[in-house]
Amino acid sequence: MWYILKEMVDDFMNENEELKQTEQKKSEKGFSKSETIILVIISLFIGLSIGVLVNNTKLVKANIINDDNLQEFVNNYKYIIENYYEDVDRKKLINSAIAGMMESLDDPYSMYFDEQESDNFSITLDGSYKGIGIEISKDEETGYMLVATVFKNSPAHESGIQAGDYITSIDGKDVTDMEASELSDFIRNGDKDSFLLKILRDGKTIEINLKKTTVNLSSVASETYEVDSKKIGYIYIGIFANNTYEQFKNELSKLEKDGIDSLIIDVRGNTGGHLTAVDSILDLFLNSDHIMYQFEQNSKITSVRGTGNDSKEYDIVLLGDSVSASASEMLIAGLKENLNATFIGVKTFGKGTVQKLVNLSDGTQYKITVKKWLTPKGNWINDTKGIEPDVEVKLDDKYYETYDEKDDNQLQKALEYLKNKN
Repeated sequence: MWYILKEMVDDFMNENEELKQTEQKKSEKGFSKSETIILVIISLFIGLSIGVLVNNTKLVKANIINDDNLQEFVNNYKYIIENYYEDVDRKKLINSAIAGMMESLDDPYSMYFDEQESDNFSITLDGSYKGIGIEISKDEETGYMLVATVFKNSPAHESGIQAGDYITSIDGKDVTDMEASELSDFIRNGDKDSFLLKILRDGKTIEINLKKTTVNLSSVASETYEVDSKKIGYIYIGIFANNTYEQFKNELSKLEKDGIDSLIIDVRGNTGGHLTAVDSILDLFLNSDHIMYQFEQNSKITSVRGTGNDSKEYDIVLLGDSVSASASEMLIAGLKENLNATFIGVKTFGKGTVQKLVNLSDGTQYKITVKKWLTPKGNWINDTKGIEPDVEVKLDDKYYETYDEKDDNQLQKALEYLKNKN
């Protein structure tokens, strides 16, 4: 089993136009991831909140502008500004009001993000960022920055930096006076494009010069298993980022050219991501005869069909767990209900809603739930329902001790299942 680390990245790619074009195309056919590790996997809470995102903003309708409740808000906003005994940060006041509105919805997926949270939230979904390609955390004992991960094909990787190294200074500045977030921000968002790092490794200090560049992150990995006389393809998807579809398409093409007889798609630990990513991946498997998923908004249900030229005919097994959510569940349901793919693992998380991300002028954001999504057959898997596996297999605790795929009993079950398929 592959678990791909997801590094925080810098710029959030707005995909509003891409989404509108996708929906328009289908409509014309008649269908409409104390100190935390910096540059590291976004926490499970943030991951689950990612869900399936639709990036877009719309103007407030006139009847809301004339709402008496809004006038009361304006009156009190003005009263606070004019009467509070100290100067008031007006932007902070407004943002706090927006945060309160999100909280009042009593929806775990509708929330306000401050600037740092917005950066953390957005960054994972881009799939690339400008930096040096490492994950770091503050070592509380020494005060140095521990390199947790080095990403392939990054400046750090090419310079020989290794996981387990300690960064002791950057450009002559002692990092013990910095927080991990400060060092991260200095590298990613500062004006400098090159840095001199002092690295402590096995008691020796090494000086390394690095240039900042665009680092492309991998969210997909593949492998071919030869079991008896069969070739079984395997693809792991870590998150549905902006670049996940192209990675998936390339890996699938390699596997098919290698002559696979069947395929395993692993979305264990995958908390979701962009709608367009899972949409495009499903298009690789489903033609226009198949409904990929449905939306429900204001009691109106809209079906979204595949746009592929044909549908895959080889056997497919999906691996999922209790963390697999949102876009992962869309993929599982879409292939299960259309191609009779077999789902092995445990019941999925159960997130059947779609969020819209709204960017505010100061770099903060909020996201709000705008619609439900339903499976091709119209099932709503939200909350405790999730998607039940066809073959329930709980991951053996031994795997967490060895991280050896031979002890990954869910993967081994999938291989055995496909080996015995006619």
